[in-house]
Amino acid sequence: MTEHYFSEAPVGDYRPREIEAVLGGSPHAVLTAGGVFSPDRLDRGTEVLLRTVPGLEEAPEGAVLDIGCGWGPIALDAAIEAPGREVWAVDVNARSRELTRENAARLGLGNVRVAAPDEVPSGLGFAEIRSNPPIRVGKEVLHGILAAWLPRLLPGGAAYLVVAKHLGADSLQRWIAAEFVGLEVSRAGRDKGFHVIEARARA
Repeated sequence: MTEHYFSEAPVGDYRPREIEAVLGGSPHAVLTAGGVFSPDRLDRGTEVLLRTVPGLEEAPEGAVLDIGCGWGPIALDAAIEAPGREVWAVDVNARSRELTRENAARLGLGNVRVAAPDEVPSGLGFAEIRSNPPIRVGKEVLHGILAAWLPRLLPGGAAYLVVAKHLGADSLQRWIAAEFVGLEVSRAGRDKGFHVIEARARA
């Protein structure tokens, strides 16, 4: 089977390289490597998400979750923005987790918790979820991922998911609205062919 960025253990050589990315409103030097999502730059979808999400001061008290963290941009951005909040960066890809740990250490972000999905405490709820979800895993797997995490939103908390329009943003928004009756689902933004879906838990 062809190796993907959502492989648990990429087999290619681990050769970290440095790129620059704007996180928390300022440029930072971070490490990336082959075998993870968007290793050469901050991808457009993530850029759109980071520009669209409201400040965490509007979220209820509690932790933040990044589903499918890659080398860490969404989690790092949130951790810079809100140093007093715990930020969980979750990925099945071991290389992604290692890079996110290294980048959090580089940036002095002691509030980032990096974990495989099954390492997150089962009773932990989240004030906010921010994700560029792995659409290419296929609809069934993607729906399973969202079904595992969206119910863990705290009352008044929201999930922000960026999805390319041509990869099914509209149909995913409809599915979330139909599947999770306790969430108020809307479009928070749209830019450069990407939609940001907002799914908010009722307070």
